[in-house]
Amino acid sequence: MYAVIASGGKQFKVQEQDVVTMERLEGEAGTKIAFSEVLAVGEGADLKVGTPTVAGAKVEGEIVEHLRGPKLIAFKIKRRKGERKRKGHRQELTKVKITSIA
Repeated sequence: MYAVIASGGKQFKVQEQDVVTMERLEGEAGTKIAFSEVLAVGEGADLKVGTPTVAGAKVEGEIVEHLRGPKLIAFKIKRRKGERKRKGHRQELTKVKITSIA
């Protein structure tokens, strides 16, 4: 059985025991969290799709660790002007292990 959850403006297809990397969530490592925005749950003919969420569905997980993503460089240049801008960014991420889908 799998579920589609929404977190941090993105959607994730998850199953039990999956480890998912998503936008930074509040809480320390080892904290249990619940995702109430479940967009779809089930498998095959038993798939229930919400409008926009499935009523009564809940996905629970546990925060594994907080980390930072790879460095991304935004480089802007204007030709023939000698103007160059270089800016870096690293996204704050959280690894979550899915413990149950109900």
